[in-house]
Amino acid sequence: MSDGEPRAAGVARILIDDEALRRRIAELARALDEEYQGDVPLLVGVLNGAVTFMTDLMRGMTIPLEIDFMAVSSYGAATQSSGVVRILKDLDQEIEGRRVVVVEDIVDSGLTLQYLLDVLERRNPRDIRVVALLKKEKPNAIEVNVDQIGFTIPDEFVIGYGLDYAGKYRNLPYVAVLDPCIYAAE
Repeated sequence: MSDGEPRAAGVARILIDDEALRRRIAELARALDEEYQGDVPLLVGVLNGAVTFMTDLMRGMTIPLEIDFMAVSSYGAATQSSGVVRILKDLDQEIEGRRVVVVEDIVDSGLTLQYLLDVLERRNPRDIRVVALLKKEKPNAIEVNVDQIGFTIPDEFVIGYGLDYAGKYRNLPYVAVLDPCIYAAE
C-alpha cells in the first residue's frame, strides 16, 4: 500500500495502490479457477461498484464462466448505509441449479450483502460463494459469510477502483480514503 502516486482532489490518502490491487485480484482469480475447475460458474456483479473489480477478476480467470448483474442500494448519496435495501436491477438469468459467485466491491455493514444472499438463496442455486474486494473492520456489522476477501480495511469511507461518493471517484485506479471535508461541506 503506497501513498507515492499522485492523488486526486478529494482523496485524503491512498489505502491500496493499483499494483497491490492487480496482485491480489490475480490471486483471487487463480483461487476461483481452482475451485470451479470443470464447472461454468455464474459471476454476479453487484452494480455499480463491483464493475471494475469484476472485470479484472474475470479477465484473470481461465475457466469458462458467465456473467450477470444485480443492482442494490442502501447508501444513496450518503457515507453510511441507510439500513433500507432495494433491488434496482435483477438478474437476467435463472440461477436454479447453478454455481453462483457474488462479486462485491465492499462489505460494510453486511446488511446489503445479507439481503442479496437471502434473495438469491430462495432461487435454489447449487451453491453461492461471495468474493469481495474489500471488507471493513466494523464491530457492529452483521455476520455475513464472505468466502474470499481481497483486503480488510479500517472503518473509513473509501473511494476509487469502482467505489464512489455521490457517483464520483469510481475511475481512480486505487482505493483511497475520501477526504472528510468533501462530505462535511454538504
